Amino acid sequence: MVKITRNTLDNSADSSQSEAAYPSLNDGSFTPQTFIRHHIQLRALLLHAEAWFSARDIGRLMGVDINGKYVLKLDADQRQMMVLSGREDSLETLMLSESGVYAMLVYHYCPENRHLRRWLTHHVVPMLREETGPASTHTPHMRAMEWAGGTLRLLHWRKEPWVRLRDMPGLLSAGQSGI
Repeated sequence: MVKITRNTLDNSADSSQSEAAYPSLNDGSFTPQTFIRHHIQLRALLLHAEAWFSARDIGRLMGVDINGKYVLKLDADQRQMMVLSGREDSLETLMLSESGVYAMLVYHYCPENRHLRRWLTHHVVPMLREETGPASTHTPHMRAMEWAGGTLRLLHWRKEPWVRLRDMPGLLSAGQSGI
């Protein structure tokens, strides 16, 4: 397992220069999930409802060495240094936000990366968000409900279930037939 721990601030000149380029994480610790694509690991986590990915892992998946020079193209809120605790040691790791990863895919365009973007968008990010569940009862989220021999998708918002308008005819006909 990999765990994120709080960064310690160093008052040296190198540290202040590094912090200006890569803002550090200052609140709590999280455990990133590991995803595998083509035998390459991707460490990712959800922090304040935003997906963050290891820059090194994203670079390996893209076939690009993502280093400080490439990352300076990103805005400060798209990159962040975090300390990842492995089994034996802790390593300071550069993490990219979801928008930062998509920006890197645009900056380093390669047609094969379309599949990587689709995988991130349709598999990795939804799985990250699914694991944490809804942030609060004020955030709308989808749930499935078994109804009349089928599955009905409901939107839960403010502690109430909502049915899509296009699902209502099937819902009403199943209710009238006594199923």
